[in-house]
Amino acid sequence: MKILAIDTSSQNASVAITQNQEKLIEINNDDEKTHSQKLMPMIDEAFKKTKTSLNDIELIVCCLGPGSFTGVRIGIATAKAFSDSRNIPTVGINSLEELAYNLKKQGYICSLIDAGHGNAYVGIFKIEKDQNGDLQTVKEDLTFLNLQNEKGEFLEEKLIKFIEKSIKEDLKEQTIYFVGNANIAYKGIIEKLKIKNPCKIEIADDNQNISSGITLAQIGYTKYKNGEYGNSSILSPIYLRKSQAELALEQKSKGEI
Repeated sequence: MKILAIDTSSQNASVAITQNQEKLIEINNDDEKTHSQKLMPMIDEAFKKTKTSLNDIELIVCCLGPGSFTGVRIGIATAKAFSDSRNIPTVGINSLEELAYNLKKQGYICSLIDAGHGNAYVGIFKIEKDQNGDLQTVKEDLTFLNLQNEKGEFLEEKLIKFIEKSIKEDLKEQTIYFVGNANIAYKGIIEKLKIKNPCKIEIADDNQNISSGITLAQIGYTKYKNGEYGNSSILSPIYLRKSQAELALEQKSKGEI
């Protein structure tokens, strides 16, 4: 099965084509402002270099966010157009889960994506191997947290509370893995988090904190085999918070600005 994966939810836009879970090509663009101009040329380049076309694609996997509001819409619109034009099945993956799978590990993984102004998108995932040896998510919990006060001080109790709410089992001698670009900013603090259950904390390598079209395709293939797919109508943005425009409109309606 040839799979086309599209992720424009973050600063790094990623396009990949795989044969099942095997990489054929991955192309990246780390300029968020040019995703709308460069996405189609990236896809075209991927097709040319692999000597394939949309007619060869049997599954489209798209990142649904959270992340850049504009970027998420660009990726989903493109995936929907491709899917509808050839009746290709689709799988949608949230960006926090995509990051968690970058680690290729079982266990509990906490994904942290910087949302600006001291905020972060946070996801807790429990990942295990299924009967075929493929990694699959057996539990997930997503949220949006403000992790800094007015003085810029890290509000570690908010992150700890969310982790403890999401992970209720005994963590003795287990490890929580942290991944994502917000993880880089708060690395020193995260390493010292005092979670109730005694556990180890491991921080992902820098290259694992970047969205990957290959990872996206691999997750999508496993979900497809498990029957978790549909037509383009299943692709819907995951935001977790309101956009700045929506917040400004609310403030205006309340007479706050």
